[in-house]
Amino acid sequence: MAAEFVQDYETFALGDFPLQHGETLAGATLAYKTYGELNADKSNAIVYPTWYSGFHWDNEWLIGEDMALDPRKYFIVVPNMLGNGLSSSPSNTPPPHDRANFPKVTFYDQVEAQHRLVAGHFGIQTLQLVTGWSMGAGQTYQWAVSHPGMVLRAAPFCGSSKTSEHNIVFLEGVKAALTGGDGFRGGFYDTKPEDNLRRTGRVYAGWGFSQAFFWDRVYTDMGHSHRLGADLAFPTLEDFLVQYWEGHFLDRRDVNDLLSMLWTWQHGDVGRTPGFDGDHVAALRSITAKLIAMPGLKDLYFPPEDEEYASQFIADGEVRVIPGVWGHFAGSGDNAVDRRWIDGVLRELLAS
Repeated sequence: MAAEFVQDYETFALGDFPLQHGETLAGATLAYKTYGELNADKSNAIVYPTWYSGFHWDNEWLIGEDMALDPRKYFIVVPNMLGNGLSSSPSNTPPPHDRANFPKVTFYDQVEAQHRLVAGHFGIQTLQLVTGWSMGAGQTYQWAVSHPGMVLRAAPFCGSSKTSEHNIVFLEGVKAALTGGDGFRGGFYDTKPEDNLRRTGRVYAGWGFSQAFFWDRVYTDMGHSHRLGADLAFPTLEDFLVQYWEGHFLDRRDVNDLLSMLWTWQHGDVGRTPGFDGDHVAALRSITAKLIAMPGLKDLYFPPEDEEYASQFIADGEVRVIPGVWGHFAGSGDNAVDRRWIDGVLRELLAS
């Protein structure tokens, strides 16, 4: 059930890749794209991981010659998460790890795979910055805990170092939409269960944006999306639900891939990094990077309070709240005001 993709990326062979929960993913590969050139002393690298259901091109809105992530100055590596359909995933892995048999992957596993690429393949020992949105923020925190001597700066936006119980409950709703109905067949479907993907879009629609976003009917004129390369305007609420939300999940997304990434997300916790015995606070205290967390003011599942709690345990930690009504999708790249705000914080952080 592998989706069709344009090959504008490279793949790194991980070989037989051992996972934190004991399984080995045979013949694993990591898909990635780079922007800019690595300098002679390999000191200009940035890692910018992908998010839930996202691909490397969905991150490109934050990269540009007029932006903080300037490819003329930095070597920017965008690794695709294991499970996203480009790197090793349920949809592209042969038996015995195909489809619903794909093994469980943690944030720790994601970062270890990326570390093999960054340090092992490119020979990079210092990262000027790790940044990312949503699950990309979870990977940012994991990088800062797993490799503190390597990460100089970190900027997780609209994400967390530990998935909250409220967030887990939200994802249970997504999981129910993905696995319901006769077409799912326990994850061993031969035909893409489109109804499941449509339902998933409907569930997500109530969480991605804030109540104020809908009160103001912002969806009728969302402006130009750099991420999608289009003006976003939906005359009715139903148009928004069908075109923006159902359309997103129907476009090249696979149900088993989404379930794999959902498991990773639900089990997110830097305290589960080897050596911390589940102690989330101890893991946060180990971070040496200068870290600015950027939660969205009205994010319904990564609220600012969670990051303000975590930040107190990070020696050089700070929280900057993204203002406005876009909620979680303040970090999506779809809103010009939020794009400029996030870029401004990254510019300041990189200058520090």
